[in-house]
Amino acid sequence: MSDKQHTLGFIGIGLMGKPMTLRLLDAGFKVNVWNRSPEKLIPVTGAGAQAYSSLADLVQASDVIILCLADTAAVESIVKTDILASGSAGKLLIDLSSIHPETTKRLAAALHETCGMGWVDAPVSGGVAGAQQGNLAIMAGGSAENIAIARHVLAPLYQQLTHMGDVGSGQMTKICNQMIVSCNVMVIAEMMALARQAGVDAEKIPAALAGGFADSKPLQIVGPEMATGTFEPIKWRVKTLLKDLNMAVDVSIRQGNTVPMSALAAQLMQLHGRQGFLEQDPSTLIKLFDKTDA
Repeated sequence: MSDKQHTLGFIGIGLMGKPMTLRLLDAGFKVNVWNRSPEKLIPVTGAGAQAYSSLADLVQASDVIILCLADTAAVESIVKTDILASGSAGKLLIDLSSIHPETTKRLAAALHETCGMGWVDAPVSGGVAGAQQGNLAIMAGGSAENIAIARHVLAPLYQQLTHMGDVGSGQMTKICNQMIVSCNVMVIAEMMALARQAGVDAEKIPAALAGGFADSKPLQIVGPEMATGTFEPIKWRVKTLLKDLNMAVDVSIRQGNTVPMSALAAQLMQLHGRQGFLEQDPSTLIKLFDKTDA
């Protein structure tokens, strides 16, 4: 079966799900869509997606179900409530969400035992820009057979897709990714605040550090935003980084390990969230360290 013969069912048309769905449509896939807030479907149905009001109907009408949801609870709810009862052998679920590895393993086992469906956990890195441009990095867990299908189906979305191992290993790799990204963004925020308060032209810092050991994609993205106080449009959210940091801490406890840097970042991220920034862009983290107007 060629990849364009797969009928896709995309669940979750948010910041990431919208550009992903549009790219899949542009690549020639038939895409069925569902979202908890139906009004968010308008841009993708206008581009040719078929909207469904019933998740059960969407699952039955699609042979590859793609999830792009906010958190572990959202994925677990939809799988248990709708997909377990409506799925069938020969179908595949690909989860692009970033959720807990242990929950992933448990849900994948239940889906296989209940209706014979396969599971690939395929969390992504690259943000909204990566989704729009089709150059995401995807870290995937699952059987070789199911990963092969995921490679074809997700081809319009990624620059690289790496098979990390069995189901759950993709989610664990994404947690590792988020530990690095979150701690990086946190130290960028405190660095930019310090530089500004010391009289440095902070707007020049990303360019000054470009290509050196301190350079990074987060620096080039959030650095200019922090320097100028430009916090919109929102491209990703504080609550997303906090969710992933909390998972890192939980996994480390389960493994008998310690992650002191990530644990501290989680505490600071939680403090920032409590000040009303959970739904805001992580570039707002500079406000933790710099109380002057950015």
